[in-house]
Amino acid sequence: MTFSIGVVGVGQFGGQFAHLFNLHPGVSAVYVVDELPERAAEAVDRYHLAGSEASFEDLLASDVDAVAIFTQRWTHGPLVEQALRAGKHVYSAVPMAISEEEIARIISAVRESGLVYMMGETSYYNPATVYARKQHAAGSFGRIFYSEGDYVHDMDLGFYDAYEYSGGDRWKETASYPPMLYPTHAVGGVLGAVPVHAVSVSCVGVKDDRNDGVFDKEVSMFANDFSNATALFELNDGGVMRTNEMRRVGYPSHIRESRFRFFGTEASFEQLARVSVWQDKENVHDISEQLETRPTMSLDDPSLANVAPELRDAFVSGLSPVHDADRLPEEFRGAPNGHEGSHHFLVDDFVTAVNTGTLPPVNAWVAARFTLPGIVAHQSALRGGERLPIRDFGDAPGI
Repeated sequence: MTFSIGVVGVGQFGGQFAHLFNLHPGVSAVYVVDELPERAAEAVDRYHLAGSEASFEDLLASDVDAVAIFTQRWTHGPLVEQALRAGKHVYSAVPMAISEEEIARIISAVRESGLVYMMGETSYYNPATVYARKQHAAGSFGRIFYSEGDYVHDMDLGFYDAYEYSGGDRWKETASYPPMLYPTHAVGGVLGAVPVHAVSVSCVGVKDDRNDGVFDKEVSMFANDFSNATALFELNDGGVMRTNEMRRVGYPSHIRESRFRFFGTEASFEQLARVSVWQDKENVHDISEQLETRPTMSLDDPSLANVAPELRDAFVSGLSPVHDADRLPEEFRGAPNGHEGSHHFLVDDFVTAVNTGTLPPVNAWVAARFTLPGIVAHQSALRGGERLPIRDFGDAPGI
């Protein structure tokens, strides 16, 4: 079986994903939509796509079977629901949504329509998460009682350029996006390895002091002045998870944006920027080589001309030794990858789910568990760290 798909937003990552969808043998045709028609036309020519539509509404009115949404991060919730209600399967970039109400509406639309929804969380396929998931399944950790997931991406390392590229002249209004409303790269890497969920949170936000118009309440469309935030979550199994979302930090985020730690009663696993170790009660084992990804293209590739040099590593990092490359279609060999080898798996899992009528790994219910904790954490930070409960939407039907 094959199906057609429309990619909405073909700026930086969207264009690469349009290319991967077009390469996949389970996809029959790829169309694109972008608010800049010339950008859509360029993607059609560069990747030999089927064509373009003038607007999102035109795409939904067409006979494409699915849509992939790569628009601004605060726009996903309503667009996803609209696409599902129009009868389209949906792949969505992160985050799932920015409110509990938006999440609830997406889950209702998925349940009522029976369509496939998948959130494209890269950390689920991060080599560290893949490794920890395997070790947890084997029982090697014992009981995991404490875990950490950090998304440490400094604004100075490419984010100013990225926001200006997508936001135009008023980019500072959106560059102040609250860190905890983009939680899935941190939370998803932990919960993607250990099948638990957060039930409460206390979070502290750090107010920015750069005074450059970003993270300025008077400028921000989100009235946000937190550039960093730290949250402590209680998990449903009695364990603890801590996450950091940092946008002002002396850390080489171009080397590794997301990093993880897991502490169990029998063993533990820890990451730094370039070093990863597995530890038991007797020894420390350097496993860095198992998690090291291989580049898929040059950082100077012409397709990356609109990407800040500090962000390009995220567009070129390929597979690591812990990845199961054999499960991927042959057509992906040598194709661009990114985010520590995750892009190929993201596309393949969505295509497989649509063509087989099965649930993808990061389905709507899993996506809610990756996303809602950050939304509630931001509310906690606004209330001085007050501990707040986190709603759980449960497991996907049939699980």
